[in-house]
Amino acid sequence: MRISGKYSTVIVINFGGQYAHLISRRLRELGVYTEILHYYEASPEKVGELGADAVVLSGGPRSVHEPGAPRIGDWVLRLDVPVLGICYGHQLLATMIGGRVEKGPGEYGRTWIRVLRRDDPLFQGWGLEEETWMSHGDYVASLPDSAEVLAVSKDTGYIAAFRLRDKPIYGVQFHPEVSHTPKGRLLLDNFVSLVAGLEKNWRPENIVEKLVEEIRARIGHDEKVLVAVSGGVDSTTTALLVKKAIGDRLVAVFVNHGLLRKGEAKEVLGLLRSLGIEPIYVDASRLFLERLRGVRDCEEKRRIIGRTFVEIFEEIARRDPAIKWLAQGTTYPDVIESGAVPGADRIKSHHNVGGLPEKLGLRVLEPLRYFYKDEVRRIAMALGVPRSYAYRHPFPGPGLAVRVIGEVTEEKLRVVREASWIVEEELKKAGLYYDVWQAFAVVGDDEWVGVKGDQRAIGRIVIVRIVLSDDGMTADWARIPYEVLDKIAWRITSEVPGVTMVTYAVTTKPPSTIEPC
Repeated sequence: MRISGKYSTVIVINFGGQYAHLISRRLRELGVYTEILHYYEASPEKVGELGADAVVLSGGPRSVHEPGAPRIGDWVLRLDVPVLGICYGHQLLATMIGGRVEKGPGEYGRTWIRVLRRDDPLFQGWGLEEETWMSHGDYVASLPDSAEVLAVSKDTGYIAAFRLRDKPIYGVQFHPEVSHTPKGRLLLDNFVSLVAGLEKNWRPENIVEKLVEEIRARIGHDEKVLVAVSGGVDSTTTALLVKKAIGDRLVAVFVNHGLLRKGEAKEVLGLLRSLGIEPIYVDASRLFLERLRGVRDCEEKRRIIGRTFVEIFEEIARRDPAIKWLAQGTTYPDVIESGAVPGADRIKSHHNVGGLPEKLGLRVLEPLRYFYKDEVRRIAMALGVPRSYAYRHPFPGPGLAVRVIGEVTEEKLRVVREASWIVEEELKKAGLYYDVWQAFAVVGDDEWVGVKGDQRAIGRIVIVRIVLSDDGMTADWARIPYEVLDKIAWRITSEVPGVTMVTYAVTTKPPSTIEPC
């Protein structure tokens, strides 16, 4: 579903880097709508069709000198809208205008630049010297007279930013979209407001009716839509949008796979019924656990869970021939991490991404495919979802199976379920629950010798993971007060039988992922 047209729209052309989605999200935070267009499908006609008011060229992992490196035509220089190239996009623009790009030792991480033209609209509010974040090997060595250098790297003298003298076409070598560039958000705001002069009129909650209309237009008058609901904000929002569009032709299904959090089945059913959704409840916990028995590989666990979900949906659809669609709460990060976008590696398989077996015979409806988690939450509240549910921590579709390292057993599930409940409860008591992105416990096969009741005890190691993030694509570990961590560790070792050690995970994403499996 395309949303551009009514709102100020910036097209982000993706050259293969996941940062394209971070650029997109940062721009949406500024109040403009964005869409990502992959370089191989980009054309002046396509950009015009999407109603672009400005264009951003993303970074990417390749060198502009590599054979087969991603490129677009120099038509981008002739657009009647402002253009901003970032990192690879900066270098690509430089080559298009006759500049020289060379290989060098590169600049990685924190890099200070000197701003030569602070009076340029792009650098309004920047100081003479500013900290930025870079990650590049090639660099722009020289530019033609048609371009003006706006900033250089303090230590290397590399061109850090330039613009064409007669057009609002810019390139920056650093990454303004990452938090490590302190004034990066200001630069993007300057591009949107001062360079492009765009009205900040994008609010995701304001397009509920358009989403509903799009769903209604796609679904036939006698067709039903099956929606798998888990109680999470993505699937709940999807179900509410479909119900608003087609009413009782929504077939909501809540599958209890035995991998839910403590008390979650009852809680989810209560939530859905309070929102006017009466789901089909399927208790398949024994089936899922039996199929997972003896399986240790993370990806195999995800595949088994995904296949079993599909079999359940297939049986429900077989009993009701009017079911022609399967609606899923797929969001942007789901699509990217599953490798569904060319050029992106499959980090993890998401059971709700990548299509369904042909034998299922259902068409896929993904009304949230173009949205990030924070946007979905705002849409959810516009549909009547209580804030406490809209801002619940994300929970993976495969459930606690991906928080159990190695084989999934009843005993491990007991440990991780009770420990995770303690983690969440203590964060809520401390007023920190809604300040973090996710908080949970992980258990594996490792053991630790302990002492309980003056006796030697051998028990499991529980890993506590609490992270900060905006949308789950990158994350930092949360600096939780020691007294809160101490209370969590004390309660887990005291209240969860079989645990003798609690550790705290302090690795960012990347290089780690948020979930262990």
